[in-house]
Amino acid sequence: MAFTAADVKNLREMTGVGMMDCKKALTASDGDMDKAVEWLREKGMAASAKKAGRVAAEGMAYAAVVNGIGVVVEVNAETDFVGKNEKFVDFVKGVAATVAAEAPADLDALMECKYNGTDMTVTQQQQEMVLVIGENIKVRRFARFEGGVSVAYVHAGGKIGVLVNLDTDLAAEKVEEVGKDVAMQIAALNPRFWDKGQVTQDVLDEEKKIMMVQMSNDPKMASKPEQVREKIVMGKLNKFYAENCLLQQEFVKDNTMSIEKYIASAAKALGGTITFKDAVRFEKGEGIEKKQENFAAEIASMVKG
Repeated sequence: MAFTAADVKNLREMTGVGMMDCKKALTASDGDMDKAVEWLREKGMAASAKKAGRVAAEGMAYAAVVNGIGVVVEVNAETDFVGKNEKFVDFVKGVAATVAAEAPADLDALMECKYNGTDMTVTQQQQEMVLVIGENIKVRRFARFEGGVSVAYVHAGGKIGVLVNLDTDLAAEKVEEVGKDVAMQIAALNPRFWDKGQVTQDVLDEEKKIMMVQMSNDPKMASKPEQVREKIVMGKLNKFYAENCLLQQEFVKDNTMSIEKYIASAAKALGGTITFKDAVRFEKGEGIEKKQENFAAEIASMVKG
C-alpha cells in the first residue's frame, strides 16, 4: 500500500514521533496507519496514539444546566468568526434549552421540535440563522442528563463543552465545585475511559502485547524469564489506568490523589456522598477530517439533506 507525505505528517501528529521515523514505520507497515502506530509503539517511540489534531469544523460546543437538566450540544459553522457571533451563540443556547425542555430521542427528533420560545422548528430556526448570518450552520449532536446533579463547563469560549453527572445526597450548589473540577480534568486530559472497570479485554490484550514486544526489544529485559516479564507488564497496566481512566487519573489540582480519592475526600468534607455517574465531552469539529476548503460544501449538503 503506497503512502504520501500527508500520511507521514498525519502519523507524526498522531504520535509525536519524528518525520523520518514515521516514514520508516509506514514503509515497514506498507502504508497501513494503524500498523504504523503499532510499529512505533513496539519500538518504544510512541507512548500512545493520539487523535490527529487536524480539525476543519468551526462553531461551538456548549454545556449548560437548564431547570436542573444537564445538556451539552455542538453546532457547526464555517468560520471561527461566526462561532463568536452573538446571534450564533444565542442560537446555540436556544438549541440547548430546547433539548432540556423537549427531551428529544435523537438528532432527527430534535430538528422537528419547536425551537425554544418560538413556533418554528429547530430546522426552520437553523435555516433562518443561515440567512441572517450568511454562513451555513448545522446542529451536529447533543447529550442530556435528567437524573442526579449535572455540572456544566465550557472551555475556551466553546472549543470544548463538558457535562458531568453526579449522584449525591447533597444540594446541587454544594457539589458545584467538585463537578467543575472533574469537568475541567476531562476537558484538559480527555480520558479514554471513566473507570478502569470500563477497559475492555481487547484493549488490555493490545496493551499487554505492546509492552511485551517493547521488553523483547530491550536487551536488559529480553533476558528475563517470561513469568517475570508478565509480572512487570501487570505493574505497567496500573500506569495505563492512571493515564487513560478518569477516576484513576492524578488530580491535576493535587497530584497527591486520584480523581476518585478527590471526590471521596470532598464528599467527606461536605458531610455527604458524591459518586461520579457519567460525563460527556464534546470538542468542536471532533472527528471531522475534511479540509477547510471542502467544509462549506459539506455543511451545505448537510443542510439540504
